[in-house]
Amino acid sequence: MRHRVAGRRLSRTKEHRLAMRRNLVASLIQHETISTTIEKAKEVKPFAEKLITLAKKGTLAARRQAIALLGNRDIVDYEDGRAVKTGTIIGKLFSELGPRYLDRPGGYTRIIRLSLRRLGDNGQLVLLQLISADETLEKKDKTKAKKGSRKKAKETVEVKEIGEAQESTETGEKSDQ
Repeated sequence: MRHRVAGRRLSRTKEHRLAMRRNLVASLIQHETISTTIEKAKEVKPFAEKLITLAKKGTLAARRQAIALLGNRDIVDYEDGRAVKTGTIIGKLFSELGPRYLDRPGGYTRIIRLSLRRLGDNGQLVLLQLISADETLEKKDKTKAKKGSRKKAKETVEVKEIGEAQESTETGEKSDQ
């Protein structure tokens, strides 16, 4: 029985699961969106969120802890058929992603289910994405607009009621004369 045993085995050994988790999170940080199976995405999501929370701290100790958890893989782009190093995963995590999510209290990733199934084993595919800074700002603006529109709607209803009350008193005075 597997009572109170957390995590998914994913038909892998402990070392293989750890390496897979590190590789998936490194690819997520590098590309900001990856396609994987739903089980792997659900297993990787909390690990990615913890690393981004470390990056928000931005201290040397947090950087060393992130390197210990993830490793410091190079980001390599291919230009004119040659491999060119453009930075490291930890560098991008602490210089771009940490400051991007400073105002956000968690929820840095999302899982979007795809209608596609993998050909070999019919596994459910998903997109694991980092939420962009624009979306966080748009969401704040929408909530403020909704709150503002509610207040405005309430004020207009009050103004209409006051206007109707004044009209009724004016017509009442005219009928008395």
